[in-house]
Amino acid sequence: MHLSEFQQHIKDRYFASDNARGSAGTFLWFSEEVGELAHALGQAARGKADAENLREEFADVLAWLTTLANINGVDLEQAVTEKYMRADGGPKGEK
Repeated sequence: MHLSEFQQHIKDRYFASDNARGSAGTFLWFSEEVGELAHALGQAARGKADAENLREEFADVLAWLTTLANINGVDLEQAVTEKYMRADGGPKGEK
């Protein structure tokens, strides 16, 4: 799957409710998911890894980030390509 396909899937399924919530409300959900990922990573660092939960939290963070991109009109695949997939291999602005 390409990032653009995932972004379209999230948009098709959730855009109406996400857009109604707006950027600020959606960012709060995103932040909560980042916190849950931080907790899962902390558990793993303490030797209490739950691989299934870790995968779920990574997926949730990506989904909510994608939602934020959708409601702000950002094409994530284009943004990532422009920033990180340069011919010289480095991020834009770095030498």
